[in-house]
Amino acid sequence: MATAIARGLIANGTDPSVITMVDPNLDQRTLLQDTLGVTVSEDAASACKEASTILLAVKPQVVEAVAEQIKLAGDLSDKLLISIAAGITLEALEHLFGAIAIARAMPNTPALLGLGATGLFVNAYTTTAQQAEAEGFIEAFGICVTVEREELLDAVTAVSGSGPAFYFLMIEEMIKAGIKLGLSPNDVRNLTLQTALGAATMAAQGDVEPDELRQRVTSPNGTTHAAITAMQENGYGEIIEKAMIACRDRAIQLGKV
Repeated sequence: MATAIARGLIANGTDPSVITMVDPNLDQRTLLQDTLGVTVSEDAASACKEASTILLAVKPQVVEAVAEQIKLAGDLSDKLLISIAAGITLEALEHLFGAIAIARAMPNTPALLGLGATGLFVNAYTTTAQQAEAEGFIEAFGICVTVEREELLDAVTAVSGSGPAFYFLMIEEMIKAGIKLGLSPNDVRNLTLQTALGAATMAAQGDVEPDELRQRVTSPNGTTHAAITAMQENGYGEIIEKAMIACRDRAIQLGKV
């Protein structure tokens, strides 16, 4: 994810040389330097000392250890920390880093393609300018939605954080069903993926709401009507709602660990 963000920043005009990426692995540092042209380091403290913005893009279980390294940089009061460490609350981050500007973000995997959908919440120490900077970071690899309360990031997890998997499952099941209907695996895969791409593009680029788009395709007593009716009669909407609630609730549980 850090690589995706760096690529996005560079694509938006940031000079690669002003981006320092920290990684303990020499091979990974070499790869980052060769492919992106960024500055690399194995020393988090020295890298963060010169930085105005610090991106914490590590696994939750190593946040505390990494925080200890970063704090060796000295005074962090004039810096902005953006964390994409899943489940690590602002309270926990403030306990580790002190009373500094912290933005907590919940990105999703399409960010790797520059198509991310990310939720953001900033703490009370973050200025308006720093919030705008955090939003600019996020928008380098997709869209950014700043929520009003931190707990809403758990709802973001249910919508966009885990959401790609919901669509992947739909694609998977459509391919399986298409094969059962007699289409070749290659043909049904191509048709399904292009249909998913086309539908998402129509919904994203137009000014027509998804329910209206669905109704335009669904002629009374037609083929699509038969399919939609079968879905609704089998609780399709309820299944989606229950899945998203389960996702939100699990996110809350993980945040308490």
